[in-house]
Amino acid sequence: MKTINAMDESVPVVCEFSRLYPSEGLGGQEQRWNRFIDLFKEKYQNKSPVFVARSPGRVNLIGEHIDYSLYEVLPMAIAADVLVGVSFPPHDNHIISIANVNSQKFVSRALAIPSEGSIEIDASTHEWTNYFKAGLNGALSLLRQKNNNFSPRSMQLLVDGTVPVGGGLSSSAAFVCASALAVLWANGMEDVSKKELVELAIVSERSVGVSSGGMDQAASVFSIKGDALSVSFFPQLHAEPIAFPKLDPPITFMIAQSFVAADKHVTAPECYNLRVVECTLAAEVMASALGLRVAGDASPLNHSLRAVQTAYFNSRYEALSPIEQLEKMLSLVSVVLPKTDGYTLHEIASLLSITPSALLERINAKFPIRTSRFLLAQRATHVFSEALRVLEFRSLLQSQPPLSGSDLTTRLGALMNESQSSCRDVYECSCPELDQLCKIATQAGAHGSRLTGAGWGGCSVHLVPKGCVDEIRDAWNNKFYKILEPEISEERLREAVVVSEPGQGSMM
Repeated sequence: MKTINAMDESVPVVCEFSRLYPSEGLGGQEQRWNRFIDLFKEKYQNKSPVFVARSPGRVNLIGEHIDYSLYEVLPMAIAADVLVGVSFPPHDNHIISIANVNSQKFVSRALAIPSEGSIEIDASTHEWTNYFKAGLNGALSLLRQKNNNFSPRSMQLLVDGTVPVGGGLSSSAAFVCASALAVLWANGMEDVSKKELVELAIVSERSVGVSSGGMDQAASVFSIKGDALSVSFFPQLHAEPIAFPKLDPPITFMIAQSFVAADKHVTAPECYNLRVVECTLAAEVMASALGLRVAGDASPLNHSLRAVQTAYFNSRYEALSPIEQLEKMLSLVSVVLPKTDGYTLHEIASLLSITPSALLERINAKFPIRTSRFLLAQRATHVFSEALRVLEFRSLLQSQPPLSGSDLTTRLGALMNESQSSCRDVYECSCPELDQLCKIATQAGAHGSRLTGAGWGGCSVHLVPKGCVDEIRDAWNNKFYKILEPEISEERLREAVVVSEPGQGSMM
């Protein structure tokens, strides 16, 4: 097994496309980058970018909606990415000029750099530069921490992205990471710690209005080409590559778009952020019911189910394995959270011995939500069971001696299928289109199928034998895409499905 020698290793600098992209896609990427440079020259007085910061999207193999409860996840980077090209104007006017390759959809802006503090972000507006501003603010904060006399530099920027917006492949995290990396480099910090970049990006993206857990940013920065990435958040951020065994017949991953937009920044009050709040309240109610004193932690609202687990077993001195601990936590859910029809705000406030108004104010102070009942038991059940599946998935990949190919893929696929069932029925973050994509893929030969990303649309990920790729693609085309859009073009069909090996993380 490979290991990362230090979480503080620097973001690498590369000059070869082969270190960034799979061999079958090199030609198209070279054309894309050449067009990017030509557009940059056209925009900025025939100047080429001094450098380009790059961060990829990701697909989560297993471990859905548990990162913000501080449980381990297993994502991988993909080839789709965000590029931020940078040059400098002849005179330093404390302005950042930012443009997008897709100039018709994303209007160019001129942003004044604050001499101190942060640039304002209106999270209530769906403005594309908010993600750059988030990365900018995080980078400026880090630069000021390192140098009390820091003075920010003016920049000319061009952005290009191939990660589908709302596709569940984390375009927002890729944009924030690439933006922060570009600002750090532009201001003289050319030895950028991967850990520092991830930590600032996690906090920065929350300013756009989403309770980001950290998986997306970690996968975008830490990933190693060819490997999955184990990312843990408790007691602190840690990542290490997990190699896939060489199997015969070989396997690969297919990613299918549902074409249901899943913009968590827009739907957050009733979907993503509500789940974050429900998990936080489940943790607080469980801790209170079990008589535990749990310190605040790095989760979005400072109280996580992972911290409850640690406090529970610390108080009992039980020498249980991580899997045994999670099994015990699962058994406790029905005891301490017996109301399967959900809890009202008043009921939760009573259990926590605070007033409903104080509880609501604390929740809405960070992330406004809309609901009448909080399904605490269901959310805790999903989190603990999904955390178990991640540990089992990782154990299977690292088993010694290695499992036989058919045994390994069958068991990995079963865990992915169980994850999808839990996301659909317990956490309620799937949608009919994702369910249909998973069903079709399974019938056509996929070992395992599940939604990936926030859910409520976006993409699905599938563990498949390489020999079944064409059959599964044809099944989706005929039984899903051509029914969803009878006049769908061949180009859109090609864009709908990606066959992906694990990709490379952030690079300059």
